[in-house]
Amino acid sequence: MYDVLIIGCGITGAAAAFQFSRYRLNVAVLERENDVADGTTKANSAILHAGYDPEPGTLMAKLNVRGAALAKELCAKLDVPYRQCGSFVLAFSPEEEATLRALQQRGQDNGVPGLEVLTGDQARAMDPNLSSQVTAALWAPTAAICSPWEYCLALAETAVRNGADLRLDTTVTGLERLEDGWLVHTNQGDFRSRYVINAAGVSAQTIHEMAAPASFTIHPSRGQYFLLDKSEGDRVGHVIFQCPGPSGKGVLVAPTVHGNLIVGPNADPVPDDDVGTTSDGLSYVRNTALKSVPSVNFRESIRNFAGVRASTDRGDFIIELAAPGFLDLAGICSPGLTAAPAIAEYAAQLLERDGLVLEEKQTYCCQRRRVRFHDLSPAEKARLVEQDPAYGRVICRCETITEGEILDALRSPIPPRSVDGVKRRVGAGMGRCQGGFCGPRVVEILAREQQVSPGTIVQDKAGSWLLASQTKGGSDHV
Repeated sequence: MYDVLIIGCGITGAAAAFQFSRYRLNVAVLERENDVADGTTKANSAILHAGYDPEPGTLMAKLNVRGAALAKELCAKLDVPYRQCGSFVLAFSPEEEATLRALQQRGQDNGVPGLEVLTGDQARAMDPNLSSQVTAALWAPTAAICSPWEYCLALAETAVRNGADLRLDTTVTGLERLEDGWLVHTNQGDFRSRYVINAAGVSAQTIHEMAAPASFTIHPSRGQYFLLDKSEGDRVGHVIFQCPGPSGKGVLVAPTVHGNLIVGPNADPVPDDDVGTTSDGLSYVRNTALKSVPSVNFRESIRNFAGVRASTDRGDFIIELAAPGFLDLAGICSPGLTAAPAIAEYAAQLLERDGLVLEEKQTYCCQRRRVRFHDLSPAEKARLVEQDPAYGRVICRCETITEGEILDALRSPIPPRSVDGVKRRVGAGMGRCQGGFCGPRVVEILAREQQVSPGTIVQDKAGSWLLASQTKGGSDHV
């Protein structure tokens, strides 16, 4: 019998697991995919928003600002790449300048520090590649960027280290109310828990309706992106937004913590979790972004991708007890990545008011460090290779990722089960060739260390096999 069972291990579920693992509770997390952060969390803008956009008084407003402060602290503790670069919202007309002033006031009402409306010339002095047509910009110095999947992974790993039970490849098929909690039916058997937390992202409506009458509708919204090579990584030094509209914060241009440039997203309604990219969607992203930063060189694009946001008909986060012992964390679209740790705090407060006893562990560990070989000095690299020669074998040439780092990931609390799982943990395959060189070597290491056939290794989700059959005889290796 678990005390708290969390359905979903994207950023919201991972943050909830992290929060509840602080206490003397028996915590479980069920994730339908073969890895954490394998939905919206791995395919977003990687922005930690300052908090001027949400309407004052909403949960989004309250939890955005608190979440941004917590994220900065947690990324430092858990060794997650983070950079407080600040953001601009651009205006191109007097009407949009009025929008900037309204956003500034809204942000001040929400408690966002340091907001300032600058002239176009002042903004270009800080980011010279901004369009000459920019007439004004809202400057938000507390906005930041991070590695979203590593942030999620770090929270989930910390929860596991502190006793949480993570079950991957576990799909919830039904919920049954018991006298003392819930019986959760899955493809991997049944689980009992006093409390159930619904953090299922785009599937949160489905999970909710297993436990309670329908009360909200999720309208999945797909956003498409360009990821540009490091040659474009310095095109801008800050997150660049245009004035927000009915479909969201609009197309942005931003640096990434890995040194690339990200451009997107658009907003298209889609059924379920369709993450395909389209020529029309990408054309819209490209043309819209060039209005902000005309010099972006899209010939340096190394990957296109899409993510699906769990927008709802409520227009705010849905964080409420929908049935006895059943807590919804639904509709967590932007600024969900930013707000996640604050959402988890709020969830703990709600369950404590409902009777859950929260007694902090005396031995709770909230530290995490990992080797990033390419960031080390020559002397540090030499010492590390002397200690373990695996760090001297470079597997990914683009990002200088070593076999030692991959082995570290495979021996971590949540080891990767796929080629992309390795990429999200250590960066192998994130460079210009997108795994063309290192991909086969990663497959070989995964197969060797897991003692399985290379033919069973998947690119990402279950079923995305890379190899169909052996084409040459004389060896057991593919």
